[in-house]
Amino acid sequence: MSCLLIIDVQNDFMKDGSLEVQNANDILKPINDIRNNCSFDLVALSKDWHPENHISFASTHNKKPFDSITTKSNYIQILFPDHCIQNTKGSEINKDLIVKDKDIIINKGMDKEVDSYSAFYDNDKKTKTALEDILKKHSIVNVYICGLATDFCVLASCLDSVNSGFKTYFIEDCSKGVSNNGVDQSLQKMKDNGIIFINSLDLIQNKKN
Repeated sequence: MSCLLIIDVQNDFMKDGSLEVQNANDILKPINDIRNNCSFDLVALSKDWHPENHISFASTHNKKPFDSITTKSNYIQILFPDHCIQNTKGSEINKDLIVKDKDIIINKGMDKEVDSYSAFYDNDKKTKTALEDILKKHSIVNVYICGLATDFCVLASCLDSVNSGFKTYFIEDCSKGVSNNGVDQSLQKMKDNGIIFINSLDLIQNKKN
């Protein structure tokens, strides 16, 4: 039993978004190719779904984007431009991504005081989303993860997936990162944790066999 987990393919992370990931729009075609050619028992899409004045916004703290603060839970919070505010166009899943009625949407980052990179847990690991329970309810074994950004929310979701007991795959050509250095470190961390690397063409071929 398998799940395709698509992370944060939202307008604010795409071309001309408030927190644009370089070349993010390039992942739309390979993800859509997977959706058109592969069958999964479950498809889930995560969304940053932040309230106004969220802890991750530089504007909340009168600081500059990519400054950082230490939170009450004693973790380092990188600060970003305002992004993915609930019910704004920036928070919407990009219109060119295939989304089906039966797909499951996982909203995250809704607590004003805690950020949530992972589709499984808030960053302080005290609060979990519904995702793990949904996967286990559907007897999912294999989780295929892609989206934005490799060195933030995709990495966190991959690590939480494998730590929750799922065989976890990272789809390389269906993901983009914020910085080359960050991506390199994230890929190494994935390898160190037993996450399997695959690309869309191999996945499509494997699913057809």
